[in-house]
Amino acid sequence: MNPSFQELGLSEERVQQLETLGFTEPTNIQAQAIPHLLSGRDVVGQSQTGTGKTAAFSLPILERLDVNHRAVQALVLAPTRELAIQVHDAVSTFIGNSGLRTAAIYGGQSIDRQIMQLRRGVHIVVGTPGRVIDLLERGSLKLDYVRWFVLDEADEMLSMGFIDDVEKILSQAPTERQTALFSATMPPSIRQLVNTFLNDPVTVTVQQPKAAPNKINQVAYVVPRNWSKARALQPILEMEDPESALIFVRTRRTAAELTNQLQSAGHSVDEYHGDLSQQARERLLGRFRNRQVRWVVATDIAARGLDVDQLSHVINFDLPDSVETYVHRIGRTGRAGKEGTAITLVQPFERRKQQIFERHVRQAWQVLPIPTRAQIEARHIQKLQEQVREALTGERLASFLPIVRELSEEYDAHAIAAAALQLAYDQTRPAWLQTEADASEEELLSPTPKPKLRGGGGSPRREYSGERRGGRSWDNGEGGRGEGGRSEGGRSVKPKLKGGSSSPRRESAASGKKLGSVSAAQESASS
Repeated sequence: MNPSFQELGLSEERVQQLETLGFTEPTNIQAQAIPHLLSGRDVVGQSQTGTGKTAAFSLPILERLDVNHRAVQALVLAPTRELAIQVHDAVSTFIGNSGLRTAAIYGGQSIDRQIMQLRRGVHIVVGTPGRVIDLLERGSLKLDYVRWFVLDEADEMLSMGFIDDVEKILSQAPTERQTALFSATMPPSIRQLVNTFLNDPVTVTVQQPKAAPNKINQVAYVVPRNWSKARALQPILEMEDPESALIFVRTRRTAAELTNQLQSAGHSVDEYHGDLSQQARERLLGRFRNRQVRWVVATDIAARGLDVDQLSHVINFDLPDSVETYVHRIGRTGRAGKEGTAITLVQPFERRKQQIFERHVRQAWQVLPIPTRAQIEARHIQKLQEQVREALTGERLASFLPIVRELSEEYDAHAIAAAALQLAYDQTRPAWLQTEADASEEELLSPTPKPKLRGGGGSPRREYSGERRGGRSWDNGEGGRGEGGRSEGGRSVKPKLKGGSSSPRRESAASGKKLGSVSAAQESASS
């Protein structure tokens, strides 16, 4: 078991900020790297993406930055603009209200805007090599006061041809600095970089997480741009109709808000998080195991004691911050030789992280758009049809035959049956189906449009285009346009439905909460 963040040497203020985000236990890479970085040692970290590297290098830096000195004191290099954004967003969540300022600089956006941001003064810069060099050459970015230098995903820098740029930047940084380099592999070129620019570094290594069990069907639902995840989850649950499910979220606040929303929609659901007393936890666990409540919205830390037999679904409302956590989450289903389903809500800016998780668990996820209104209504009608079949064989049917005979004097028998079905359907039809606008055909066919590069000078030659960030705010299900509809090979497909509450089977297609992952666009989180 890893030590706590406080035992690693972080300040009480920093630990409290992490607890506010819901993080109480460091990952392996954090437990190994943080003490060395706090002591001033250079560090070489060999670790896969998804193990919590962002927190491993950023937390020690944040501990030692001088908030009163408005100059660039730390520089983090990332190979792609997408990763730079994600690291910047993660660091921003760790800062809290300390007064420290960060800036993300990368190609494809206005360089003038980034220059103005630097002029106003920032303490940490996260950037891609090409744009960093552009700003250095313009004199807008100065490294005179840089005391910490981080090279993230060095092997990817190498594969993208950025090593020369990295060496140029490192050569301009002060020699009296602390340097950290993280890489999944250590080819000779990276070793040479380490030998040239790092001073007696300590090496920390984290093994790749285990693969996910084969009995688990892993599905990613792509959240439409400008939709909240809360809004996207509703039709997913209506379509999947899990018999039992753990819905994982990052924070206690999200757990409470999501639970309230789902309860208001008429679902059997409760929340499970660190604010509950031990008695309340045990009571909820008993209800969950006895099928008195179908779904539980939980944070990672709280959910450690939530082991339930024959759990049909695990739903990642929030993507976890490490592959380790993901494997731990989904491993709660698909036990004892039974099949399980792991559903993950993926926002456009998280597609790269999704691909990383797929690679590490060595299983491709089936990627689906949000179910459409027509699909959900078809499912409800199918369920109603099954219920009618059961009622036709029941003993209570005779009690209602006199009503049918009386009405048949005025109306056709088929019309009477249809009216009765309409009444039954309207009583069970989700209220949101009556108000939500459906997606347009164009949106269905283009779930993740390619970004258009905007403004700015600088060199576009070096930057890889990442997806622009989508909306991330909690908005209680409100939002703009969306997309939906399952498709195979570009054509819409009606769901194959079964009776009861079991979820439809799909054909496979290729495609303890711990803090961290450099790939998390928002690393704020769960307890």
